[in-house]
Amino acid sequence: MSGGDIAGLIAAGVFAILVALLAIPIVKLGRVFDEIRTTIKQIGDGTTPLIDEVTATVATTNTQLGKVDGISNNVSDATANISALSALIAATIGSPLIKVAAFSYGVRQALEGRGKKTRPKRSR
Repeated sequence: MSGGDIAGLIAAGVFAILVALLAIPIVKLGRVFDEIRTTIKQIGDGTTPLIDEVTATVATTNTQLGKVDGISNNVSDATANISALSALIAATIGSPLIKVAAFSYGVRQALEGRGKKTRPKRSR
């Protein structure tokens, strides 16, 4: 064996040791990738039911908001009706009531003035 052959054997041995040393981190990295893949699959499996539940919750909330919208429309209509009714009552009863009050005041004043013999005149 010549010096070149021995140098080649030494180089081949060093290369084999280097490959063996690099193989250990690569195998560990492969295990890390397997764990990451498993974790992502578990997250995906857990997320799907959660998304379904959120979708159902949003649908139920939307239905309830539709009902609340109907209730608020009914309350608005009732408020408008009560406002119109109070205006109608004020117009119907208010004016005659004022007239009756003015008439009764006039009658009282006339009856009081009739009871007195002399009544001083008011100056304006």
